[in-house]
Amino acid sequence: MATSTSDLGTSDLGPIAHNTRHLCRLDIPGGGQVTADGDTLYIAHMEPPFGTSILDISDPRAPKIVGKVELPNDHSHSHKARVAGDVMITNAEFWYRGSLGQGRKVRSTQLALEKELKRAPTDEEIAARLGLTVPEVLEMVRLENATNYDEGGFHLWDVSDRTNPKHIHFQKTFGKGCHRFDMDETYAYMSTEMEGFVGNILVIYDISNPARPEEVSRWWLPGQNLAAGETPTWDGAYVRLHHALRFGDTMWAGCWGGGVAAIDVSDIRTPKTIGSYDYHPPFREVSHTFMPVPFEVGGRKVALAIDEEGRHPATGQMHAFMWVFDVGDIANMTPIATYSMDEGDSPHAKPAVEGGLRFGAHQFREKMTDTLVYATWFAGGLRIVDVKDPLLPEEVGYFIPAPSPAETLVEGLRSVQSNDVDLDDRGIIYVLDRFNGLDVIEYVPHT
Repeated sequence: MATSTSDLGTSDLGPIAHNTRHLCRLDIPGGGQVTADGDTLYIAHMEPPFGTSILDISDPRAPKIVGKVELPNDHSHSHKARVAGDVMITNAEFWYRGSLGQGRKVRSTQLALEKELKRAPTDEEIAARLGLTVPEVLEMVRLENATNYDEGGFHLWDVSDRTNPKHIHFQKTFGKGCHRFDMDETYAYMSTEMEGFVGNILVIYDISNPARPEEVSRWWLPGQNLAAGETPTWDGAYVRLHHALRFGDTMWAGCWGGGVAAIDVSDIRTPKTIGSYDYHPPFREVSHTFMPVPFEVGGRKVALAIDEEGRHPATGQMHAFMWVFDVGDIANMTPIATYSMDEGDSPHAKPAVEGGLRFGAHQFREKMTDTLVYATWFAGGLRIVDVKDPLLPEEVGYFIPAPSPAETLVEGLRSVQSNDVDLDDRGIIYVLDRFNGLDVIEYVPHT
């Protein structure tokens, strides 16, 4: 029997830990990305008006907010942030829950009702289907008509003074704007919609002068370039770039319903695919992140991929999990192992799934200094996985946060929804919930 979000039954549980120590919890709006840089932590929040919070983490037991960026409206969210030197980039992406997104929801509901009723629905029928009043529906339509979304792209900020981030430039892209990305002090590697393409592609910008970013090159999957006459073999934007990470002269790309790919960027102006692997079908959950292990393990060159679980997981299908690939021959990369969780491994799993939330994998820390992988499962919290034997990844620790107290929840959601993770230079772990809360943790093996 389905359980309403107000009845999810694990809100009285505290943190659940193995080989980890909880240092503190910060009650803060949830987010999409957490980035540690020296003694500073950047939290990119999920929902407007919250943009980016900048925290002093010199004392990891008492993080302090020292700077903020807030959003001017609810048209976009800014749930990704990275820093290189004194430059921070934040994304600007269409917020489907904002006033513009809700206006589009009215239109889709209207079309669905027209098919059902064989006539144009009344305002009252549309409002009833959406669970709203007629004035609310009319206001949503008015807002969308008045403000067609043209705010997608990315912002560059001067954060030389962490307490006072200063806006340098907004780079407009196209459509829904930018999602996750990578950057260094010379280039920004943006996942964004662009005119003439279906779904996000990779656009590389020279940001050596952050006040005047210059597009350098583009990379896309075959079938995305509609303007050039390519024809997709999939529905909608199912195959697209989620984001790509640069390691040396190779970028490693999670391609949503298109699997994973490796891209040669030794000539930054002409990125070239040098290897790929698509496991859709038979697997349903989509490819989020692809990353190489920066040293050989078990005598192999390997890379890791992690899938993102969608909402309302299909009954009888596997939850999202983590892959290990042999990339010794990058043109013929091959999966050799996986790591996954069972719903029984977390008391929050079943209530989350029944409440329309997510249990499975989402993301791992996008950097490795040893054989440990720090990965987030939505309702499974932080999982620490050792890949010293790439054929048999082994979980060596975990931390499942306590759900947020009811008064701090977004939309009444009580389940843990661990979204992102990063480590600072001391090895302190920061786990960010999608809806509310940041947990600060230490890995303490054999405790």
